[in-house]
Amino acid sequence: MGLWTLDSTALPFTAYCLLLTPSGANSQQILKTPLATFVSHRYLRLLLVATAIASCLFVIQAAAKYGFSQLLMTYSLTAGNLTAAKKAIQVTPKDAEAHLAGAALLSLSGTPEQGVIEFERAVALRPADYRLWSELGLLRDQTGDTAGALAAFDEAVRRAPFYSRPRWNRGNVLLRKGEYEAAFNDLNRAARSNPELIPSLVDLAWGVSRGDVKLTEQLAQIRGDTMRLAFARFLARQGKAKDAISQFDDAGNVPEAIKRELVEQLLAKGAFKEAFDIWKVTHGVESGREAAGPSIYDGGFEGPLAFDQGGFSWRVPSDLQATSVSLDSSRPHSGSKDLRIEFGGNSNPGSLSVSQVILVEPARHYKVNFTARSEDVVTGGVPFLNVSDAWGDQKRLGQSRPLASGSSDWQFFNLEFTTTPTTTAVVLSLQRENCTTSPCPIFGSISLDSFSVEQLK
Repeated sequence: MGLWTLDSTALPFTAYCLLLTPSGANSQQILKTPLATFVSHRYLRLLLVATAIASCLFVIQAAAKYGFSQLLMTYSLTAGNLTAAKKAIQVTPKDAEAHLAGAALLSLSGTPEQGVIEFERAVALRPADYRLWSELGLLRDQTGDTAGALAAFDEAVRRAPFYSRPRWNRGNVLLRKGEYEAAFNDLNRAARSNPELIPSLVDLAWGVSRGDVKLTEQLAQIRGDTMRLAFARFLARQGKAKDAISQFDDAGNVPEAIKRELVEQLLAKGAFKEAFDIWKVTHGVESGREAAGPSIYDGGFEGPLAFDQGGFSWRVPSDLQATSVSLDSSRPHSGSKDLRIEFGGNSNPGSLSVSQVILVEPARHYKVNFTARSEDVVTGGVPFLNVSDAWGDQKRLGQSRPLASGSSDWQFFNLEFTTTPTTTAVVLSLQRENCTTSPCPIFGSISLDSFSVEQLK
């Protein structure tokens, strides 16, 4: 036989498979070439089909194993069945979720050390997931492995340097170790990433500083309006009124909702003067007005009236029993409106239907003046105006004579009271006398107007 060459006469039939023929081959050998090609392609097709079927079977088997494992995991977590979790791991040993389910149940079953081992296997399967590293750090910390916890948190921070949770977790561990500088470096960076952590940051700094305002400010690195307002609210809850006001003043544009919240927090701590300093800014009260003596805000009821209003405005609860309160312009004593209280049945005589907090000086004698009229009032517990201390035991300091029953035109009323050596604010309120029987219904309406207060010599 000669050398093997490519026969050009067979190209129309064999070019796609590059069949080689010996030189000098006869025409019958050439005519057999397409048949050989067909046969070889037939086997190739069978091989491809077999490969495809095998691949499909493999995928079906893998999907079935994964689905079964997921079913076992769901059942194990729902029923707390550790055996099912272990079976899920056996079925899909390379599934991180299966190992996480096993770790959770091992921890709950009282073997957290085994849970850590299973969690580490999950992390090994998904090493780029910072959340798993962070959770591993928490789990190690719970088992007392502080060094291991910090190592896991380091990995979490390395993979997610701008996320708050890894740094926050690491900062807490460092704080418990007494490494305060490193701890607050992490905690502060976490709080800057997530402002919702600022109150917790302030609370931690407050605990470490043992209630030292300046040291807390340094540790928490109080900067910017958001942090200053959070610190002001925290200080108000701690009763540090002057420090809260200082932080409030250093802040820039303060939302009205935060102002109202801060005022109520200061009032709850008895810091009436500081609360008024914030409240007056939002209500157009002239600066220095309190220095001129006590005053009743909107004593003629010319401004708007809002339910559940706080601060030093008129306070009208929204849940009054069988009582409605409104502004009335039909027959005011002065100005264009008065306050009308309508009674329609049983109500608690001790409840305050309308009230106001008034700044006063300790150990002073005052007189409150007002006018009132009645319309078809029928009750065994007649309304009257009461003054009590706004702080402490809320001792009653004075009360007016009962307002008229039946119907009457406008009448002048007054009540005198003397503050105690510790009184800095009082509450003026409309109340009712107790009835001799219970329940104590009241019907009709009372109108009030022209309130003022003066200090007596």
